Amino acid sequence: MKNQAVLLIAFVALAFATACTSGGEKTKATDAKEVKTGSFDQAYLADTKTSTIRWEGYKPTGTHDGTIQINNGKLETRDGQLIGGSFNIDMKTIVVTDIEDADQNGKLTGHLNSADFFDVATFPKAKFVITDVQAVDASAIDKTKEKGDIIPTHTITGNLTMKDITKSISFNAKVAVMDDWIKANTNQFFIDRAQWNIQYGSRSFFDDLKDKFINDEIGLTIQLAAKLN
Repeated sequence: MKNQAVLLIAFVALAFATACTSGGEKTKATDAKEVKTGSFDQAYLADTKTSTIRWEGYKPTGTHDGTIQINNGKLETRDGQLIGGSFNIDMKTIVVTDIEDADQNGKLTGHLNSADFFDVATFPKAKFVITDVQAVDASAIDKTKEKGDIIPTHTITGNLTMKDITKSISFNAKVAVMDDWIKANTNQFFIDRAQWNIQYGSRSFFDDLKDKFINDEIGLTIQLAAKLN
């Protein structure tokens, strides 16, 4: 009976720790890939007013969320198809949107900016460079791994650089190429922050955190619009 109770407690703890990140596409970070230099026939510049990245962090007691701004970038097409591009992320624009109290909001924002997390003073910019774009069949999409209402049309692979560490990730996106605009939007997907040496509260680096840990997985939702140059 005692062993059964211990197993039950362990199971509940595991379920509680992972429940916050149920659903959603979980990306696997791998070594950076070569960036293709193939020719393109159109370039679209990112519209920084309408482009943004939403983030969501998870811990056993709840979640926090906010935004980070894209400060410049471009998308490239050939024969009307997205083939490449890149965008820069201004880490100084990290905003917390779920905490209304100004003091508490400021504390969390300051902590995210500190060396504990993104060390924004040392690494003020992050960057994503597309290395591959593949069309996907909507009927082949596993909807249980899509956390949102967007029906993906493409899988985008690229090199994400944060804190001077570059890793290749892939995620699904709905890409719409129009005469003057490209829009690329994602459902929420997850990256493992430990792969970019973001250590605070991570069980990948510390084994004595008990219930004080913060999940390694960070949820990201990208909304990118780019206008024909």
